[in-house]
Amino acid sequence: MGLGWEDKEVHFDLSFSDMRLTIGEKIIDRLDNIEDTKGNGGDRGKLIVTNLRILWHSIPTPRINLSIGYNCITTINTKIVNSKLRGTTQALFIMTMSSGSRYEFIFTNLVPGSMRHFTSVTGVHKAYSSSKAYRDLKLRGAVVQNKQLRILPLETVCNTLKGVWNLSSDQGSLGTFFITNVRLVWFADMNEGFNISLPYLQIDSIRIRDSKFGKALVIICTERSGGYILGFRIDPEDKLNVVFKELSALFTVYAANPIYGIEYEWSSKEEERPNDILTEDVDDVDEAKNELSNALITYMANAEHAKDRPVVYSSELGLAIESLKDGFTIQKLWEVVPS
Repeated sequence: MGLGWEDKEVHFDLSFSDMRLTIGEKIIDRLDNIEDTKGNGGDRGKLIVTNLRILWHSIPTPRINLSIGYNCITTINTKIVNSKLRGTTQALFIMTMSSGSRYEFIFTNLVPGSMRHFTSVTGVHKAYSSSKAYRDLKLRGAVVQNKQLRILPLETVCNTLKGVWNLSSDQGSLGTFFITNVRLVWFADMNEGFNISLPYLQIDSIRIRDSKFGKALVIICTERSGGYILGFRIDPEDKLNVVFKELSALFTVYAANPIYGIEYEWSSKEEERPNDILTEDVDDVDEAKNELSNALITYMANAEHAKDRPVVYSSELGLAIESLKDGFTIQKLWEVVPS
């Protein structure tokens, strides 16, 4: 199964289909009158906060949009910026890393005195960062204490099996197996630090296969989680078949309604938004146009920029400006959508 790209990547100018919520994704907050100050200064837009990512789109041209996965975010803070619509004001500053590139984003709330979006974005990102056990495969983690599973807030233990062999080594290791509604956990009886926590989100398939130890429960992980193949021997064979059916059923139920573990609640019920609001937001996205703008260079965070480039006079703008990098022109940097 595996979670898609939504929480792990930064994208510019997505198509309508990619702006739609993925399975298990839900909207937590939406803010009108938000300006993408760095990339689309002067355009009013909407900021949509989901449990997996931050979405922004221009109101006049919805196909001009951003998708920022929480897993890409390195820092979030506030910063004083100069908005084309509001002048000097305070804004949300986000630094990200995606596909080897660093991007920075600045969002300004155009409603005077409104700072509510800082609370929702930072709160949901914190909830995302503190709930990775629901989504990431973990080897030799602190998941067991005194031979008892450390249960997650939304987790329910469905079955506990003793005498389960982990077949990852030539001799195998005897241990205990926990089956919950969100993951599988195994730990060695002789050393609880030797363990694995495998969320259903990172499972590609569950099978029974022959091994040199006899019939074994074989779990194949997704490529994104490393493509591991895990084998467990459960005796007798009848018990193995029962466990296989139980796991298959839980995996199917989870796939239909994933539990990502990202929980964030408003203190006031008045702030709740319906989960289908995104469809209304981007009804006018042009599906035929999904090009990247040359202006995405605007978002690049240059870590090697030690000092400003020389100031020169721009006849196009009639202003003194910092000299441009090789290969860039005023027109290319000014355009949001290539002409």
